[in-house]
Amino acid sequence: MKIFANRVFTGETVLEKQLIICNETKIIAIQAGEAAEADEIVENIAPGFFDIQVNGGAQYHFTAHPTEECLADIEEACLADGTAFVLPTLITSSLDNILIGIEAVKRYLAKYPQSGILGMHLEGPFLNPVKRGAHLSKYIQKPQEELVRKIITHGKGTILQMTIAPEAFDTPTLSVLIASGIPLAVGHTDATYEIAKSAFDMGIRQVTHLFNAMSPFLHRQPGVVGAVFDDERIYAPIVLDGKHVDFAAARAAYKVKRDKLFLISDALFLGKKKTDFQWEGFDARLCNGEYVNSEGNLAGANISLGDAVKNARKELDVSLQEAIEMATYRPAKAVGLSHRIGRIASGYPARFTVFDDELERLRVLSSN
Repeated sequence: MKIFANRVFTGETVLEKQLIICNETKIIAIQAGEAAEADEIVENIAPGFFDIQVNGGAQYHFTAHPTEECLADIEEACLADGTAFVLPTLITSSLDNILIGIEAVKRYLAKYPQSGILGMHLEGPFLNPVKRGAHLSKYIQKPQEELVRKIITHGKGTILQMTIAPEAFDTPTLSVLIASGIPLAVGHTDATYEIAKSAFDMGIRQVTHLFNAMSPFLHRQPGVVGAVFDDERIYAPIVLDGKHVDFAAARAAYKVKRDKLFLISDALFLGKKKTDFQWEGFDARLCNGEYVNSEGNLAGANISLGDAVKNARKELDVSLQEAIEMATYRPAKAVGLSHRIGRIASGYPARFTVFDDELERLRVLSSN
């Protein structure tokens, strides 16, 4: 397959009038070319957008339905919104439910090795109840070493992101989890600046949804947000919908974090059609463009990653190239996958996001 693009957003730069040559799964070469040589002609092409935090598809929620059917629904809904790669997110729930979700992902990956689902994000259960947000408090657990090792044993290689509250851990148990190699993020946490900084010094390099469900920045108590701002090593994903984070706060974060700020949807559901959701004590209703629960807490976002890219372009006043990078190369690098996805280069997947100049029409294009 040969694709001609007027502009190629490689993940790190922009090339004009290029021919991308692919086999059934991989990019073989990129070179200057003409539209007449191509099987497909597009205006703009980027590496496949990568969303590391999606809770549900158009119909099913992964925590409530930790099944292959739900994973297929999430992937289909992502593709419809122009997102090529995703980490379905399973939130705080019982250990049995977590293990069932892990096994569902393993089976799905074995059946569909070229899928855009790369693994999963486990958000919990080792969180701080004070910052639980919409997570059910009855499932939040103290991180005992035996339980931590069980999750590691079942989830290593499948869990590609895990959100934890570092203050819930003792140092030996946190060291076990860090040593496992599962990429960790600090989130749903009331940690002090000092505790957060200690976790970063131990090797954690990311937070979960900057500003949301974490101790805020105060001038005498800088909190987790202050620790993120003060440490150039830390990646900061942000839900850029204007509801989870005011755009002014997002602009301030961009000025501090620059190339460490990237985009997630944290979508409760994709497609903007699911209006009500109930799972055990977790409830959500779509009101005024946002999902809220009966306690009045935000219960997940109502945007796609493409919406977030469009908002970054408009509200953060970044270049189109940088907005694209915030949804491709940066999240891939943050979770240690930049050797596999996030770039248009020889050997990378022939799975792309194509779009118009206004970011109104996005679709996934692949060679298989």
